[in-house]
Amino acid sequence: MNTAVSTLWNKLWEMHYKAKDTLLFFAKTNTSDAKNLNDSNSLNDNPHNQKPEKMTARQKVGLILGPALFILFYFFIEPAGMSEQAIAVLASTLWIATWWITEAIPIPATSLLPIILFPLTGAIEGNITSSYADNNIFLFMGGFIIAVAMEKWNLHRRIALNIILAVGTNTNRLILGFMVATGFLSLWISNSATAMMMMPIGLAVIHHVNESINDHSQRNNFAKTLMLGIAYSASIGGLGTLIGTPPNTIFASFVKEFYGIEISFATWMAFGLPLATILLIIAWVYLVKAGFPLKLKELPGGREVIQSQKRDLGAMSFEEKLVFIVFILTAFAWISRTFILKFIPDDTVIAIMAAVLLFLLPAKRGKSGRILNWEDAVKIPWGILLLFGGGLAIAKGFSDSGLAKWIGEQLTVLQGVHFMILVTLVTALVIFLTEITSNTATATMMYPIMASLALSLEVHPYALLVAAGLSASCAFMLPVATPPNAVVFGSGYITINDMVKAGFWLNILCIIAITLMIYFIMPTVWGIDLNIFPDNMRQ
Repeated sequence: MNTAVSTLWNKLWEMHYKAKDTLLFFAKTNTSDAKNLNDSNSLNDNPHNQKPEKMTARQKVGLILGPALFILFYFFIEPAGMSEQAIAVLASTLWIATWWITEAIPIPATSLLPIILFPLTGAIEGNITSSYADNNIFLFMGGFIIAVAMEKWNLHRRIALNIILAVGTNTNRLILGFMVATGFLSLWISNSATAMMMMPIGLAVIHHVNESINDHSQRNNFAKTLMLGIAYSASIGGLGTLIGTPPNTIFASFVKEFYGIEISFATWMAFGLPLATILLIIAWVYLVKAGFPLKLKELPGGREVIQSQKRDLGAMSFEEKLVFIVFILTAFAWISRTFILKFIPDDTVIAIMAAVLLFLLPAKRGKSGRILNWEDAVKIPWGILLLFGGGLAIAKGFSDSGLAKWIGEQLTVLQGVHFMILVTLVTALVIFLTEITSNTATATMMYPIMASLALSLEVHPYALLVAAGLSASCAFMLPVATPPNAVVFGSGYITINDMVKAGFWLNILCIIAITLMIYFIMPTVWGIDLNIFPDNMRQ
């Protein structure tokens, strides 16, 4: 029994590190924690031979603070007008949020707390576990499986190299090529996987530049621009699709849970893809013209370096071709479901069909004889899916208990603030908050508050929800802000000062761009009036 419990606990920590490294807090390609957990499955083979890790001061404080806040708010604080159920949800959320932020226990384990706390406190009636089986969780799982197939057979690398060659090797255009390739891949696979795949290609080009150019300052500027371009475009690209970054997926799930409205893949892309394109161009222009200007116009032998990397891949394999066909058909189905493939009920069906197909298609190489086997699927960050479920459970608690309505009533003091200023403040708050916290956890906690604020101000909730969700993926100042930032910081070409300097101004530009896109473009693309709270969305 003890061995089984120990094995389960170690598995949760493994999911915790995958969740962090893949999407949230900080990414290290070879952390000692990941190594200890993955090398030879040593923990799973004999957990009693491993020395327990010491908790950090932050974890110790969080371990005690979380339950303490729960007890304080549940038993001793009774805000005027708040129901017992709402108090229970608030107290539970404070406990969960504290453990998420401090990582007192594994993130996936913390995400299971709503299943325990909500029923025991009487916070909500009914089955809370249904939140962990939301359609969009399976949509994201299908996206993860497609990404694993692309990575397994090196399709993502081939796509990236071809995009770079197509754009050209003039220094500015080469930077743009790397950013376009990274951004495109990040539409479909995780930003950290994209950054880690693109960084070795970038390092090869930087090495070539260092050998070809004597101007030290220009070599440094090129290296910094290229590394930051990869990091920033990996984060920006994910804004374009529902599966590109977790806050987008959680937004769609929150809207379905809270308002009963489906946000389709095509609907999101109609707004998200133009925004991602604009932000990518802004980031490129800023880096090459203002951040680290490049006087060098042509890179000697740059094209040959990229062509050499492409030659190393060899001819496109049978398996790559099959994965590429599945990828293209899936993307087409997602985009066209609402106006061509109307018989398909939702985007999740498409994602799971593609995932299952990858387990069926034959492969000429590999032991299993299939494009994917279950050993490959185990690599997807299952802990992130539990985090999604925990976030949706909290959203359900906010809605069903009346806590969201109560918060909205307290926020009526903001009624005199101009709507554009409000969107700007929300965007700025979340962007700078995400510099030091998880983007997924931040978005998850902000969505119910934004919904309540929209109701109290009688404005369309999409504006505030989308502002919070997009901003959560646009933190560019610190290595710990996003996995891509951490990946390129590890290259050794970027200093903290470089990232803060470039990231601060890019944060400001993103605040302006997101605010303007929401205020002027979203109403046209989505056919909504931002100044009216729709009757069909009232609870």
